Amino acid sequence: MTPELTVLVLAALLQVLQFCAYSIAANLQVGTKKALGPRDQKIELTGTAGRLQRALSNHFEGLILFTIASVVTALSGQTSGFTTVCAWVYLTARVLYVPAYAFGLTPWRSVIWFAGFAATVAILLAALV
Repeated sequence: MTPELTVLVLAALLQVLQFCAYSIAANLQVGTKKALGPRDQKIELTGTAGRLQRALSNHFEGLILFTIASVVTALSGQTSGFTTVCAWVYLTARVLYVPAYAFGLTPWRSVIWFAGFAATVAILLAALV
């Protein structure tokens, strides 16, 4: 497996951890009865639970581009030291993004997000060269 695909698997596992953290925080906020209910009405989460929910949604969005970058790089045989470093930068940024978002660390949340996004774009551009 290429380093980029290894990082992709780790990023997917990070998403699992994020989902667990969000679910626990949401359940603590709204209660088990509401969490297990049919959710006919939208539940608006606030505070840390809401931030963890938004961080999870953001990870879904970022993971789509990173998946494309990783798969294209692996399938085209264009793995390099550069793309490997970019993949690890992406994952590091995603790991740091969760607490930065959960604790409302402004402007660091945006700076960390941009580092991961830029690393993904760099892999995509490297695949074209």
